[in-house]
Amino acid sequence: MFDYIIRDAMVLDGSQSAAYRADVAIKDGKIAACGEVDGQAERVINGSGLMVAPGFIDMHSHTDSNLFVDPRAESKITQGVTLEVCGNCGASAAPVMDEPSRRWLKEWRERHDVAEDWTTMDEFLGALEGRKIGVNFLTLVGHGNLREAVVGLQDRPATTQELAEMRQLAADSVKAGAFGISTGLIYAPGCFADEAELTEVTKGIAPYGGVYASHIRGERSRLIGAVQEAISIGKNAGVAVQISHHKACGAANWGKVNTTLDMIRNAREEGMDVTADQYPYIASSTSLHTLLPDELHDGGREAMLERIKNQREELINYLDGQSANGLFGRTGAWDDILICGVRTDKNRYCEGLTLKEIAEKRGVSGSQATIDLLIEEETSVSMVMFGMCEEDVETVMRSDFVMVGSDAGSRATTGELSKGKPHPRSFGTFTRVLGRYVRERQALGLERAIYKMTSLPAGKLGIKDRGSIKVGNWADLVLFDADKVIDMATYKTPHQNSAGINYVFINGRLSVEGGELTGELAGKVLRKK
Repeated sequence: MFDYIIRDAMVLDGSQSAAYRADVAIKDGKIAACGEVDGQAERVINGSGLMVAPGFIDMHSHTDSNLFVDPRAESKITQGVTLEVCGNCGASAAPVMDEPSRRWLKEWRERHDVAEDWTTMDEFLGALEGRKIGVNFLTLVGHGNLREAVVGLQDRPATTQELAEMRQLAADSVKAGAFGISTGLIYAPGCFADEAELTEVTKGIAPYGGVYASHIRGERSRLIGAVQEAISIGKNAGVAVQISHHKACGAANWGKVNTTLDMIRNAREEGMDVTADQYPYIASSTSLHTLLPDELHDGGREAMLERIKNQREELINYLDGQSANGLFGRTGAWDDILICGVRTDKNRYCEGLTLKEIAEKRGVSGSQATIDLLIEEETSVSMVMFGMCEEDVETVMRSDFVMVGSDAGSRATTGELSKGKPHPRSFGTFTRVLGRYVRERQALGLERAIYKMTSLPAGKLGIKDRGSIKVGNWADLVLFDADKVIDMATYKTPHQNSAGINYVFINGRLSVEGGELTGELAGKVLRKK
């Protein structure tokens, strides 16, 4: 007796092979049969008219600690995601060892009524393993965590001893179960590290495998050099490379992805394992303070806030110059930047408005509105910036070595994680690829798109029992209507689940039915073996 039999579906097995009609049986959490299945089941699902694929792997997620706040991972599971790859952009939930980070974690735990505490990677993964979670989870270790723990938030080179300590912390984290190391080189303290430091620290994980995943040092005028740096770090440290959310921002840089993709191809032809991930939008999202010079971040958030206050006029002039030179968004205009999150209720009205609209309401310039908002919100402001072009998005998407990643944490339609106006990628990344780029724009074929969401990332991560429909693999499965699947989330109304995702199984348990959560919390924490 099987637990489930999916009858008469079109199977996309993750290999890029053509879809074929078959039954898929599930028992004890795993795929028990695929083909013409005889036998009975506790439940039979009619798959006629539906595609069945391996569960989607979000290669670049920021869910991290969100599962302690809301374990359902609603925005991800309802678009077919069954595995989140977290700890990206240099920031992971662990280790948390320096005093400022310990204080922040304590305040966060109190605010969200989280009983568990942790310091090391092993303790964090153990804490999550002790909870029921809705989605499978794995993490990288953030270089930013390592640097904060050893060097602090100061803008200075690491000493030889500090390099050795960071290298050991990286190794300890991977031995505890992290799948590699990540960097965020536009954020403090990652932006203070040079290539030599990053190479030395990354060498710590080389004996244990894993990847070096990098939010590179620049995605605008510095794009080409930044990609080369990432490739060089991987080569010299002896590890695989993952270029995070690959893109070219700003109209002056459009088309440069043709050069960077060739660089990646050349490295692969030389025997390196270099790949990338991408979200299917022409807008990015990050902290508003990243518009300011790196040196302002020296010493941490409080020190940065004081510098912004003391250098207000100077920074307004700086932003005026950056805007005039077209370095923000598509054209440099302030209507290319949308505020999606603030800290205080006082400025809640800003969420969903552009900086141009906010400036007009305040009767000031865009630069003044930016600086004043950062001061009022103590730098805790997030933004969406429209900076890419469709041609580049499709060029990157068609590349054989590019996976799909949301660059977003899990959100929800109700509760704590339904606040703000986050980038719609939280709810719509994977369904947008399938609906807009596969079906409507025909930028790539369906089999290839599924491969990029499943077996390609599983292979990159060294996960052998997920990412493809094979007997014996864990039954992470998505059933969707290829004619109807589409993202529903928009920039103005982002908290909307996708259409066309009919069923989602996680570890053999039915987690989504008819596009809605069933209440199952069937996820597992994956540790690198």
